[in-house]
Amino acid sequence: MINYAKIILSSVKSVYLMCSAFVIQHGILQGATFIQSENFNARPADKTGLITGIVIHNISLPPSQFGQVNADGVHHVKAFFQNQLNPNDHAYFQDIHTLKVSAHLFIERNGSVTQFVNFNDRAWHAGQSTYLGRQNCNDFTIGIELEGADDIPFEAAQYQVLGQIIVAIYDAYPATRRHLMGHSDIAPHRKTDPGKYFDWQTLRALVAQMMI
Repeated sequence: MINYAKIILSSVKSVYLMCSAFVIQHGILQGATFIQSENFNARPADKTGLITGIVIHNISLPPSQFGQVNADGVHHVKAFFQNQLNPNDHAYFQDIHTLKVSAHLFIERNGSVTQFVNFNDRAWHAGQSTYLGRQNCNDFTIGIELEGADDIPFEAAQYQVLGQIIVAIYDAYPATRRHLMGHSDIAPHRKTDPGKYFDWQTLRALVAQMMI
C-alpha cells in the first residue's frame, strides 16, 4: 500500500495552508460545487436529528472505473444522484438506475468536490444501518462518497480534501468529532466500503495536523 501518510503529511506548512480551504455556511460547503439532488428530506425535528457523525463511503460507476461520463459529459455518479443515470450506458446501470439515493458530498479522484444535499438536510446514503444502538443513520450523519473501490487505493488528493472537509464539519457540527465511521461500520452485513485500502490512520493523522 502506498504510504499516503508520508506523502500527505510531509509538509506542515502545506497542511496549514489547506486548513482554510473549506468553510460551511448554512449547511453549504463553500469551495465545493453545489448540485441539488431531489433525493433528500428533513432530518427529525427532535434531538435524534442532531448531526453527530460522519460516514465515509466509496462509489464508482461502472464499478472500479473512474471518471466515466455520459453522452452529455456528466459524471455517472453525479447523474446517479440526480436520478439521471442512463440504463443503456452500461449493463450494471440497468439494475440501479431507478434507485433513489444521494450523499451530501462526492469527492472525485482528483479531489474535486460536489455537494448534493445541504448538511442540515437528510441525504439518503446509509440505508438500513445502526450505530451505537441507534438505527436510521441517515437521520444524524453526514455522508461523504469517495470515488473509489474496495480493492483500489485512494488518491492522495482525496485524502487531502477529505481531511479539510472533516475539519470544516467538526467546526460547524462539533458533535461529529467523536464519530467518524465507514459505511461498513454501520451496515456490516450489507456493506464493505470504504474498503481495506482506505487508510484510516493517515486520515486521522491528517485531520489532527490540520486542527493544531
